[in-house]
Amino acid sequence: MQYIMSFVWSFLLVTMVTYVVSSILNVPFSLTTSLVLSVVFLILIVIISAIIPNEPTPDAEHH
Repeated sequence: MQYIMSFVWSFLLVTMVTYVVSSILNVPFSLTTSLVLSVVFLILIVIISAIIPNEPTPDAEHH
C-alpha cells in the first residue's frame, strides 16, 4: 500500500509540474512523459528511503 500511494502522489505532483512547464514553454502536454518521470521519481524516493537509517545514532544526546 505504501508503494501504491507513493506512486499516486508522485504521479499527481509530476503531472502538475509537467503541465505547468509545458504550458510555460508553449509545448504540447504529454501524459506519457509524466508517467515515465513519475516512475523515475518513485524509484529515486524508494532508493533514498532505503539508504536513510530509521534508528537514531547511538551517540546522539537527548536533552
